[in-house]
Amino acid sequence: MSGVTGNQDVDIDLGQLVRAVWARRLKVVAVTLIGAGVAFAGAKMISPKYSAETRLLIEQRAPAFANIQSNDGNAGPLLDELNIASQVQLLQSADIIKQVINSEKLYELPEFDDAVNGSALSDILVALHIKKNPLENPPEERVIDAFIERLQVYQVPGSRVIGITFTSKDPKIAARIPNAMANVYLATQSGAKLDTNSEATRWLEPEIENLRKKVNDAEQKVAEYRAKHGLLPTNGGSNFPQQQLNDISVELTRVRGEKANAEARAQSVRNALASGEASDTLPDIMSSQSMQRLKATESGLQSQISDLSTSLLNNHPKLKSLRAQLADIKTQIRQETQKILASVEGEAKVAGLRTAELERQSGTLRANSAQAGEDEVGLNALQREANAQRQLLETYLARYREAASRADSNSSPADARIVSRAIEPVDPYFPKVVPIVVVAAVATLVMSAIVIMLAELFSGRALRPVDGSVEPAAPIEEKTQAAAAPKAKRDVKPSMLSAPVEEEPAQEAPAPLEDESEFSISSVAHYLTSSRATLAVAISPTGDDGSAATVSLARALADVGQRVVLVDMTGSGYPTELMGDDPNAPGVTDLLCGAAAFGETIHGDRDSDAHLIPQGISDIRQAMRGADRLSLLLDALSSAYDLVIVECGAADVAGVSRLTRSKDVEIILSMPDVIEEEFVVAMTEFEKAGYQRVVLMSGDETIAEDLPRRAA
Repeated sequence: MSGVTGNQDVDIDLGQLVRAVWARRLKVVAVTLIGAGVAFAGAKMISPKYSAETRLLIEQRAPAFANIQSNDGNAGPLLDELNIASQVQLLQSADIIKQVINSEKLYELPEFDDAVNGSALSDILVALHIKKNPLENPPEERVIDAFIERLQVYQVPGSRVIGITFTSKDPKIAARIPNAMANVYLATQSGAKLDTNSEATRWLEPEIENLRKKVNDAEQKVAEYRAKHGLLPTNGGSNFPQQQLNDISVELTRVRGEKANAEARAQSVRNALASGEASDTLPDIMSSQSMQRLKATESGLQSQISDLSTSLLNNHPKLKSLRAQLADIKTQIRQETQKILASVEGEAKVAGLRTAELERQSGTLRANSAQAGEDEVGLNALQREANAQRQLLETYLARYREAASRADSNSSPADARIVSRAIEPVDPYFPKVVPIVVVAAVATLVMSAIVIMLAELFSGRALRPVDGSVEPAAPIEEKTQAAAAPKAKRDVKPSMLSAPVEEEPAQEAPAPLEDESEFSISSVAHYLTSSRATLAVAISPTGDDGSAATVSLARALADVGQRVVLVDMTGSGYPTELMGDDPNAPGVTDLLCGAAAFGETIHGDRDSDAHLIPQGISDIRQAMRGADRLSLLLDALSSAYDLVIVECGAADVAGVSRLTRSKDVEIILSMPDVIEEEFVVAMTEFEKAGYQRVVLMSGDETIAEDLPRRAA
C-alpha cells in the first residue's frame, strides 16, 4: 500500500474516498443515466397489467316483509372477525372460481393458459427438470391456477368490507371478473338461504302433522279426566265443588247475620214490654200498619178527653166512655206488640234452622272439595302436557309459515351487498415507469460510488498510517494539552466572576520549582473519581494555560467513563475555543440573559465524550446580574452528570463564593507552571474563606517535592 509499511496500523481516509468519487463524477453520472435509460426501456417493453376492485359489505339482511318482532335474528351469522375471514376464504373457494370461469368462458382466453404457447426459457427449465412441465396438469387446473395468481381477496382493516381485486392484461377482463365473482358469491349465499328454508319446510311438515295428533290426544285425555272425576270447569277457574263450597259459605254468613239481627230485635221488644216503656220508637213496631192505626186512635181519644176535661167533670158519662175506649185501645196495642214480638222471634228461629242446614251442607261440600283437589292434581299434569304440545305446535306453525314465505329467490337476500363495483381501469398498475426509473438511477448511483470506494481501498490510496503507532503513547493529559495549547503562554484575563481590574505592568515571575511529584492531571482525575465529587471549581491564576489543563482534566475523566461537563466561566473563553466547534454557540451568558434554553447551551467536545457549556455570546455584564442563579444551574447539572467542572479562570475567592452556597466543594488550583508563592497565597485565601478541599493540579506528571504537603 502506498505510504504504509507492513508494521504500521492503518486507518481509512474518508476524505480520500469522497475525493475519489468526486473526481470520477462524470463517469458516475454517465453510468447513472445509462442505468436509468435501460430501466426506462425495460419498463416500456413489459406488457402492462391492469387491476380493478369490487368491494362487498358483509351485513345481516332480512326480507322487507319479515316480522320485526321475530327472534330469528339470533339465527343469522355472527359478524365478527372470524366470520369475515371465513367469507374471505369462501370467495377464494374452488366452487366459486369454477362458476366464474365457466360463466365468463375464461378457458378460451390464451392469457389463462400460457402453457399452451410456452416459451424458450420454460422449455429449457423443463428439459433440465428444474421446472415441472405445466402440460402435465389438466387444462381446468391450469386455468384455475392462472386465475388464482391474478386474484386477491382481502378484508379492509377495521371494517366488515371485503375487497376483490383482479389483475389482467385486458382492462375489460380486469373489471369484469371482480363483478362476476361478487354476483356469484351473492347468488351462492342467497341460494344457501333458500336451501335452508326449503329444508326447514320439508322437515316441519311431518313434525307439525305429528304434533297435531299429539295435541288432540292430550286435550281428549283432559276432557275424559274431567268428566270421570266431576271436575267441571267454572268461570272462576276452580272446580265445581270448590265453587259450591264458596257459595254455601257466603250464604251461611248471610243467614247467620239475619239470625243475629232477628234475635236482637226480639230482645229489644221484650225489654220494652218488661219495663213498660213506650214501644213506638222500635223499628219493628213503627213499621206495622196496625200499630200505626192504633196509635192514631189512641192519640185522638186522648185529645178528646183533654178537651172535655175542661168543661165536664171527671164522672161525666161521656168522659168515662172515652176513658174506657182509651183503655181498650192500649190493650189492643199491647196485644199487637206481642204479635210483633212473636213474628220477630219466628224470624230468628227460621234463621237458626237455615243456619243449621247450611252448616250441614258445608261439611259435605268440604269433603267433596278435598277429593276434587286430589283429583285436580292429575288434571293439571294432563293440562300441562297438552299446553306444552300446543305451544310447540304453534311455534312450528310460525316457523313453517316464515320458511314458506321465503321460498321465493327474492325473499332471501344474501348477508352481503356490493358497495363498490369495479370499473374498467384506464392506467396500468404495472409497470410504473417513473418509480422504476428513479429507483434504478439511485441504485446505479450508489453502486457506482461503492465500486469506486472499493477500488480506492484495494489500491491503498484511501489508507493512512495511524499517528504514533511506532512511538509509545503519551499520557492522556499530555496529548490533550499538546493539542489544546497552540502557544506556550497566553495573557491572563480576568474571570467572568471577577470585578474589572486595571492592567498592571508585567513583572518578572518567580522561577518555578524544578522537583515535581504526583500532582498531575491524571492524579487529580483519579482523586476526583475516587472521592465521588459532584462539583469542582477550577481556578487558573496563570490564565489560559491553567484553563487548558482543566480541559485536559475533563477529557481525561471522560476517557475513563465519567459523565463530565465543563462550564466556561472564564473571561477569555479559552475552554470554549479548545472544545467547541462553533465559537458563537449559546452558553452561560445566553442562559443567564434568557436568550437561550437550558438544553441549547450543552454541547459536545470535539475530541472526547465530555460535554461543554460555552461562554456564550451575550453581554457578560448583563449576564452577571443574574449570577445568583448560577447555583441553581450547577445543582441541575450535578443531578445529570457524575462531575461538573466550573473553569473560572483567574477568579478570586469572592467570585467563587457566588457560585455555590456550600463550602464543601472541590477547589482545583490549575497551575501548569507551579510558582510556590502564588500557590501558597491562593491556597491561604481559600482556606480563610472556609474552603478546606483545595487541590493543586500541574500540567505535568510531577510537581515540586518540597511543596507544602497540605496543598494536596
